[in-house]
Amino acid sequence: MGFPPRYDAAQHERDWQATWATHQTFAFDPHDTRPIYAVDTPPPTVSGEIHIGHVYSYVQAEAMIRFWRMQGRNVYYPFGFDDNGLPTDRYVERIRKIRARDMPRSEFIATCLEVSREVEDRFEIFWKSLGMSVDWRLRYSTIDPQARRISQWSFIDLFQKGRIYRAQAPNPWCVECQTAIAQAELDDAERQTTFYTLSFEVAAPEPAGQQKNAQPTMYLPIATTRPELLPACVAIFVNPGDTRYQDLIGRQAIIPLIGRQVPILADPGADPQKGTGAVMCCTFGDAADVTWWKAHQLPLIPLVLRSGKLAESAGTYAGLSLYEARTRILADLEDGGMLLDQRPLKQSVRIHERCKTPIEIIETSQWFIRVLDLKQELLAAGRQIAWHPEYMRTRYEHWVENLSWDWCISRQRFYGVPFPVWHCSQCGAIILAEPHQLPIDPTASMPAQGCACGGELQPDTDVMDTWATSSVSPLIATHFAEAQGKQMLPMQLRPQAHDIIRTWAFDTIVKHHLHFGQIPWETVIISGHALAADGTSIHKSAGNSPIAPETLISRHGADAVRYWACGGALGADQPVTEREMKQGTRLVAKLWSAARFLSGFAEQPPSTAAAIEQALLPTDRALRSWTQRTINRATAQYRQYEYAAARETIERFFWDMLCDNALEWSKGRLYETEPLPHAAAQSALRMALLASLKLLAPIMPHVTEAIYQQLFVEGEHGFHSIHTDGWPSVDPALVDPAAERIGEAVIAIGAAVRRFKTNNRLGLGTQLSKLVIATENAELRELLSAAEPDLRSLTRCDTISWTTDSAGMESILPDLALLIER
Repeated sequence: MGFPPRYDAAQHERDWQATWATHQTFAFDPHDTRPIYAVDTPPPTVSGEIHIGHVYSYVQAEAMIRFWRMQGRNVYYPFGFDDNGLPTDRYVERIRKIRARDMPRSEFIATCLEVSREVEDRFEIFWKSLGMSVDWRLRYSTIDPQARRISQWSFIDLFQKGRIYRAQAPNPWCVECQTAIAQAELDDAERQTTFYTLSFEVAAPEPAGQQKNAQPTMYLPIATTRPELLPACVAIFVNPGDTRYQDLIGRQAIIPLIGRQVPILADPGADPQKGTGAVMCCTFGDAADVTWWKAHQLPLIPLVLRSGKLAESAGTYAGLSLYEARTRILADLEDGGMLLDQRPLKQSVRIHERCKTPIEIIETSQWFIRVLDLKQELLAAGRQIAWHPEYMRTRYEHWVENLSWDWCISRQRFYGVPFPVWHCSQCGAIILAEPHQLPIDPTASMPAQGCACGGELQPDTDVMDTWATSSVSPLIATHFAEAQGKQMLPMQLRPQAHDIIRTWAFDTIVKHHLHFGQIPWETVIISGHALAADGTSIHKSAGNSPIAPETLISRHGADAVRYWACGGALGADQPVTEREMKQGTRLVAKLWSAARFLSGFAEQPPSTAAAIEQALLPTDRALRSWTQRTINRATAQYRQYEYAAARETIERFFWDMLCDNALEWSKGRLYETEPLPHAAAQSALRMALLASLKLLAPIMPHVTEAIYQQLFVEGEHGFHSIHTDGWPSVDPALVDPAAERIGEAVIAIGAAVRRFKTNNRLGLGTQLSKLVIATENAELRELLSAAEPDLRSLTRCDTISWTTDSAGMESILPDLALLIER
């Protein structure tokens, strides 16, 4: 079947996606004895739409997976969807215009499951349209029975190992999402606020014996950005080296409006340069308050409720929201003359990464995984993994080194994996589910055995943090409970973005270290972000994707969008630019054009391999040699996960060497009626084109498959895909530096002729009358003479003559000069 004149990207891409699915081209074969390459694919959340930023990172990883498949690995490539926990919980509330707390929990969970399946089915269709070589039979979700079973097993295993505990402790709390959150879910945000300076009266010291004169009242100015926390003030801190306050250490201060006395204490953590140098400690305004509260054994005044309103401890301000309380307290301070100053301040605050709400610190009862004592072990585990790019390991290590909280894994939400736990109301014992009961909902089932004391059991109603489930994704993806799954650990690859190193990468390393004492994967590749026009990272929560990826695929084709995505190196952010996608479209068209051109020549009588080898010109040998070097270099780059550098290597070879030069210089022989010159030219060109196709196949799978089937698959039984046919190998015997030198000389001559025609306003196809080549190098002349048919074809010159006298000629190489005559 001949080549159509134009490549229809939309039609070809649909056809090949259907063909791959029909033939299960990318299906994992458990009976295959080749080495397994197992991938822990990021399961995207279903809380929104796929944007071009997802495409950017997922395509980069998928291109590498295609490479390893072509390298002969038995690829295990599942795809999951992260559909449990807070993101989905809030998403369903938003799109269905419901609130979980206003309806039966079972009804809300059923709604979440329904929405999740609808979104996941739509997402799968999209990923297929991009040409993802996933084995879709292995699709999973983080709320399906297997994921719940493994997540609950993980909890029980770590509880029994003494790594999980429940504690009443200060912990970050989101008043918007109404749940505790982990340190890893905190972001920093700059905001404009106000520094308020308040007047605290210093209580008079206790009289010591007879005192003749009453001492004047003293006041202590204290600056704060959170006057609404005054009712929870438990101490005032100053720096022990701050001479302004030496005489006040150990005395009492009276909280304005509240009237309660609190101690004035010394602590090095108080910054003399910040505000007035004296700072109030409240339970709790920030992490420093928690540190001081613990270190100085201060009382705890619970002020902020889970709803974000003030508790009864706020006195007359009880029941107000934080904003309302601030407004009222500031007005009362001003009325009482206790508001000394207020000035604008740019402040960095901790916010919940999901909803961007400033967090509170509230003492609540939560489940924690103990990690703070593991820092050195977790650093060592991270160093056993190959990180690409290498510097991303530093981000992981900085996160580990700066951990200040154990990992809080419980959430006070509705849709998620329940804890397989019951609490005895009589003795407080914790009762765990038995392994054979998993997965289990403790609100709907009872444990296999009751508490030894005979007390009534109450189910734990919290759900696991979504990361507590995602952190066992290698176990979920490999079907860990089965023998095959155990053999696939550690997996070979974890691809992910750099912003979740502190969550997904860290949490997974923690879980596997605690469960098995091993790393979860051998290699981690860290992608950057796609950038919007203003330079900001594209995020689902920001809603700043400039254009839907479906639109880009429709406009340019999946291969062109993939081409753009693979132009950004690992870890590097890259703007979304359709100009780059158009360059990808241009490459697709050129590949098709070159292949169609080669396919258009009539079959010649077959020649023996030895006869063709004998008929090769130095230019053919040069092209074959460059092909070997390109294969070698691109393969090395792919192996280092440098797909962007490999793309550049392949493109330079394809455009410069094959299309602009080799195809042009070979045209004369391709049109020859003599079979051997024709066959020699064809063999070198086909080798170069096939290598180009295979090297580009991981990045542009559709057009390379289409050309491969048209030009290189000949009447074989069954379906043979370029993606399973094997990676091109280097033949050292074909590397020929001497031939390469001749090829470079021919290219230099061709470039000089093109300049001449351009400068003289001649069309590039204009026939020249004479070309005089000067060289004193006899070997060079001999080999160039052997390539004369290609020189004539490239330069469109009737006569080529040779001389050793280069006087008056244009020097184009150190030992080569040229004279061109019209």
